[in-house]
Amino acid sequence: MVAVSLSLFMLTVMSMMMVGHLGELALSGTAIATSFTSVTGISLLMGMASGLDTLCGQAFGAEQYQKLGTHTHTAIFTLFLVCLPVSLLWASVDRILCFLGQDPQISQEAGRYAAWMIPALFAFAVSQPLMRFLQAQSLILPMLMAAFFTLCLHAPLCWALVFKSCLGNAGAALAIGISMWVNALILGLYVYYSSSCKATRAPLTREAFWNVREFLRLALPSALMICLEWWSFELLILMSGLLPNPQLETSVLSICLSTISTLYAIPYGIGAAVSTRVSNELGAGNPAGAQASVFVAILVTATEGATVSLALFSMRRSWGYAYSNVEEVVHYAVKMAPLVCASIITDALQGLSQVGAATATKNFLHARNIRVARGCGWQHLGAAVNLASFYLFGIPVALVGLWTGILCGSTLQTVLLSLLTGFINWEHQANKARKRVFGGSGEVADF
Repeated sequence: MVAVSLSLFMLTVMSMMMVGHLGELALSGTAIATSFTSVTGISLLMGMASGLDTLCGQAFGAEQYQKLGTHTHTAIFTLFLVCLPVSLLWASVDRILCFLGQDPQISQEAGRYAAWMIPALFAFAVSQPLMRFLQAQSLILPMLMAAFFTLCLHAPLCWALVFKSCLGNAGAALAIGISMWVNALILGLYVYYSSSCKATRAPLTREAFWNVREFLRLALPSALMICLEWWSFELLILMSGLLPNPQLETSVLSICLSTISTLYAIPYGIGAAVSTRVSNELGAGNPAGAQASVFVAILVTATEGATVSLALFSMRRSWGYAYSNVEEVVHYAVKMAPLVCASIITDALQGLSQVGAATATKNFLHARNIRVARGCGWQHLGAAVNLASFYLFGIPVALVGLWTGILCGSTLQTVLLSLLTGFINWEHQANKARKRVFGGSGEVADF
């Protein structure tokens, strides 16, 4: 799952790297557009799809195999409906950014990029539910092969569309769209034809549409939990566009966030694995197994965070050249490296505490501590923690220093989610999970 997450995250990162060599304007416009599309679309779809971490994971643990296919059909249908208004919003990004006071040139570049990203939005709505469907059954190899093939295809495709066509940064967005649809097609073909999915591959019936309400009970708080955190990071990029030197500030902040997002794929993958294990164990009525999975994952992730942070700090003087050849940008990135390294550690720890909190209730991104929360079904608690950590604490601190605000918010989130995970009554959560699967209960689990 770490390899799957890294491969898919690298689609955007690789595109950002190539666009960065077109100049500061292209990089800053792409950074703003990536931020806007993440806030208004990608984070929303990923958050809603994570409701399947609870529904599919617990159904598989309880051996209610046909429910996995039905839940997946419901999720794809619902996410497609959400994509329609979001795509209209993306088509108007340039006008929206100008209205918000962003630099007109940057806004125009961002508008082109966002409009060409619309095909990727609908591909994301298909691939995310399919990935949750396979993940709940621990069918990771087909996901890995699909993600790796997509990444290998994306590299030359993005290079050709960015540097050998007249599309510029829009070529990077088109490349992401094509790559995402290839990934969704591979996953769809595997689910449809593989004998591994025979027991869980349900036909499309009316039940898939009737289950929309049940899906939304988990999808909406899941989306809120992930979006509140994700939006706080992206809001800082929009804030950087209002600073005296917007091209420099936005470029460097986008490099920092792009690096954080890429490296975050490691705890995200670990979190995805533990979310599946916790939801499966709870659905099977085995609370001890769920608890053990969380504690092991926390130890692994803490070690990973410290190791990656140290490695990045040792490479801080050459790190910026991966994204830009502008000396001013590279030197500024060196100054930001210590804060980025500190954020990597808090992100890694926070990624697992959310797993404990979420997995115990109704089963995040953005794998942080949200993953445990999603496996359990505590998305509403994860949303409350993110609201307090980032909007009541982190963003006000960001008025003093943008990245300082990120670091403070992440630290508080880690502490609160760790406490939440520590209070989980695993026996009670196992009983709740069984009731949800067999009794159709959509109620939110408590401690």
